[in-house]
Amino acid sequence: MRAATEEVARVGAGAVHGFTGAAPGAAAEAGRGGTETGRGGTEAAPGLEEAELSFARTVDRALVHRAAVSEVFLTDVRAIGERRVLAAAQLPLSHAYYNDHVQLPARHDPLLLLEAARQAAIHGSHTHLGMAAGTAMIVDNFRLELTDSAALLIGDRPGELLIDSRFEGRPTRNGTWRRGSVVQDFHLDGEPVGRHTMHAAFLRHDSHEALRHAQRGTPAPSSADCTDSPDTFRIDPEEVGRVHPLNVLLSHPIRVGNTVSAQVTPRFGNRSLFDHAYDHLPAMVLTEAAHQLALVSLGERARRASRLVGIEAVFARYAELDEPLTATATPAGDGETFSVAFAHGDSPVAEITTTLRTAPAGAARTLGDAA
Repeated sequence: MRAATEEVARVGAGAVHGFTGAAPGAAAEAGRGGTETGRGGTEAAPGLEEAELSFARTVDRALVHRAAVSEVFLTDVRAIGERRVLAAAQLPLSHAYYNDHVQLPARHDPLLLLEAARQAAIHGSHTHLGMAAGTAMIVDNFRLELTDSAALLIGDRPGELLIDSRFEGRPTRNGTWRRGSVVQDFHLDGEPVGRHTMHAAFLRHDSHEALRHAQRGTPAPSSADCTDSPDTFRIDPEEVGRVHPLNVLLSHPIRVGNTVSAQVTPRFGNRSLFDHAYDHLPAMVLTEAAHQLALVSLGERARRASRLVGIEAVFARYAELDEPLTATATPAGDGETFSVAFAHGDSPVAEITTTLRTAPAGAARTLGDAA
């Protein structure tokens, strides 16, 4: 126990939130202090059009920490520099979770791009940075910016996404990574569509398990043991821009003035969110919950016409499975940005800011202009 705690102390003193969705017990506590970074991959590299990445088949699911092949979107990964990696991902035309939206015209879900970026970062860290198989990448914060909404429109063929990842960090003298970051640029069907930046820490899975026990005083429960039953007070799918009730993550909404709060109550039978067992609510769940609560804050027309163009997230501690989790959305003055705070009682868990764009009246079906 002491050895695990000392290792975490060497990484840092603050708390972060598991993001990668690695094998059970992958999330760990790590520092939020300053990170020493050294920019790598500065040598000349071939252009994206010259990389010739394949979209023919998915990569090994173990290298992106997925249990189901159906949840693997990466199809190829190639290093083009010391710390620069290109990845290809196929975006499906039909998916029970990522394509379950009422907004028209249909677009690729920004969280699908975020999941593809997550998979590219994990795969690249294992295969091209030498990260050991028993290492978890733990997010401290991330930012997603989409610059071209028209390019996200879904056509009659699956989307072909290229992710240009540049890893930054300084490993220890023995080559072990403690902290690092990745900047990822997205090109969808040849068009640049946005950027994802993530700062993370790295820990062994056994250290995490010992630490979690030490923090709680008891072993953390598993999502595999949680009851999958819909809450009687679950929000209607239409209010969060969804069709299927299984994809609704919120219940018990309360509106006070210009703020809206709700309980985060995901369905554990949703295998896109819980592809395998977790000992906490992963960051992808909180990110979608923040998006859904922002949609609840909008009126019906604005909700149907809105599109998500930006996410900024900071994680303070684990979202525990056995404690009620409340999300509260507060709009900014522009009416398009919502700051969503997550908390266990008085203890902050995370803050996720979402930025939405809403088309003018009568333009809900012609949102092809740039975001």
